[in-house]
Amino acid sequence: MKHGIFSFLAGTLASLVLATGAHSADTAELRVLTHSSFAVPKPLLAQFEKESGVKLRITKAGDAGEMLNKLILTRANPLADVVYGIDNALAPKALAADVLDAYSGPAAKAPSQAPLAAPLVAVDYGYVTINADKAWFAKSGTALPKTLDELAQPAVAKLLVVQNPATSSPGHAFMLATIGALGEEKAFDWWARMRAGGMKVAKGWTEAYYTDFSRNGGKYPLVISYATSPAAELFYAKGKPTEPPTTSLSLPGAVFRQVEGVALVKGGAQRVAAEQFIEFLRSPAVQQQMQTEMWMYPAASGSTRAEVMKWAPEPTAFDAPSEQDIAAKDAQWVARWTKVVLK
Repeated sequence: MKHGIFSFLAGTLASLVLATGAHSADTAELRVLTHSSFAVPKPLLAQFEKESGVKLRITKAGDAGEMLNKLILTRANPLADVVYGIDNALAPKALAADVLDAYSGPAAKAPSQAPLAAPLVAVDYGYVTINADKAWFAKSGTALPKTLDELAQPAVAKLLVVQNPATSSPGHAFMLATIGALGEEKAFDWWARMRAGGMKVAKGWTEAYYTDFSRNGGKYPLVISYATSPAAELFYAKGKPTEPPTTSLSLPGAVFRQVEGVALVKGGAQRVAAEQFIEFLRSPAVQQQMQTEMWMYPAASGSTRAEVMKWAPEPTAFDAPSEQDIAAKDAQWVARWTKVVLK
């Protein structure tokens, strides 16, 4: 989350580089570049190493945007053979930079519940949306907002913490949702109203959710997170609660569908093993386990949903600008957001 929320709770963010299994010194390495929330159980990674005959070198390079920037800056001498975590908001930038290589294996041709533009192969998807602290609203007697206009009212705007789109994937996705729904001018008018109403801005998701959100001791009972966040809250809850303490709000114009993919890195080595890794991420075992590791929905059609995901219903609608507009205007939009909201 941009994103893969709660994964650090399982201890998956302990190190920047993860190498698994025991190998001889001359075993070839497959260099995998990911964002910091990548989380696949170690037994599955070890199984892949055994079957492919390579040693995995997984480098976690920060937020997805930071990861892509590193990939672009090192394209003359690629630092990875395969990359996971470029999403549909970043795909236009990746394609324009020509850092990805074509792949036509089975996973690229298989049906997907949330496809991505080639050469990316969709692995998982989720929805960036507003989450609410149910206990806070019940205690205060305040009604949950049902529209963006209601959210922008002064009494409600001051209840929301968002992430800066310049430094956060969820924040960036939420900004794109408002532009896709309202159009550029009306969207930034809305953001100006939110600023005037006292909306809080955090640098990233962790700060917003675990410091500012009232569920975790903060002052703000509304936070930008994921539609799967309530399911994760229940999954990790102490005791035996019967339902999540939070809920996701699928307000019109406030939902962005984020699709994450995997791709070959242009100029990378270990092509055969890299192609095997793409197929591995679309395998039934990985598609099942990633749901309660990265808290995303599986992209492969026909995948079995984890039981706890019944508390993470998918929004029925979502908004985004066209890929062409994102490619052409995204940097301008982030700069304008910064001027309207922070300056």
